Amino acid sequence: MTEIRTETVPLVDGSALRLTVAEPVGPVRGGVVVLHEARGVTDTVRGLVSGLASDGWVAVAPHLYHRDGADELDGDDGQVREQVDRLSGEQVMADTDTAFGWLADHEITADRMGVLGFDLGGSVALLVAAQRTLGAAVTVGGDGAGSLPGLVDAAPGLTCPWLGIYGEKAADDAEIEQLRDAAARSEQATNLVTYPDTGHRFDADPDAAADAWQRTLNWFDSHLR
Repeated sequence: MTEIRTETVPLVDGSALRLTVAEPVGPVRGGVVVLHEARGVTDTVRGLVSGLASDGWVAVAPHLYHRDGADELDGDDGQVREQVDRLSGEQVMADTDTAFGWLADHEITADRMGVLGFDLGGSVALLVAAQRTLGAAVTVGGDGAGSLPGLVDAAPGLTCPWLGIYGEKAADDAEIEQLRDAAARSEQATNLVTYPDTGHRFDADPDAAADAWQRTLNWFDSHLR
């Protein structure tokens, strides 16, 4: 059974970044940074970390709210929004870089590194894929948040294959098409999938969740070599 653990990495700003980590029991295929949802490192996020490790990937999830001492938020939506709005793009990218550095220290090369983001993390995953060099990226839901740049503006700069997965009820059709067209201009392999009759938390729909998970695994299997 895959074991999940938490490690702490000191940062140059004097804070310490917590990482939720899981490693495969057998051979290692590569590594994936998992970027958490707006409520933090929830059971859903830990499930993604564990599932990736079970498929052969070293998975590491940075706790992006660590500067506020938060791991998982249990407040109302307004409190969650306040926490998201306190994030700065510079800090998020620094924390993500630390997670990639952790993978590099575990002998994972850049072409075998991917990023998977859910909800808030989905937005960050696309931005990371446009600003860093890695093997593949997957965005599951999410739109622009806080001080983070807009996704349509960032998508033409994608540097690696990108898969976007959205629930139709939570996504504006025009914005989805804009994002699809913007990603296509990157000249990378891209695909944007929407699930009808599902909202932002389409992971609550077992059929949609199972299909999205398989698409995610297939994407990493195809592009992380």
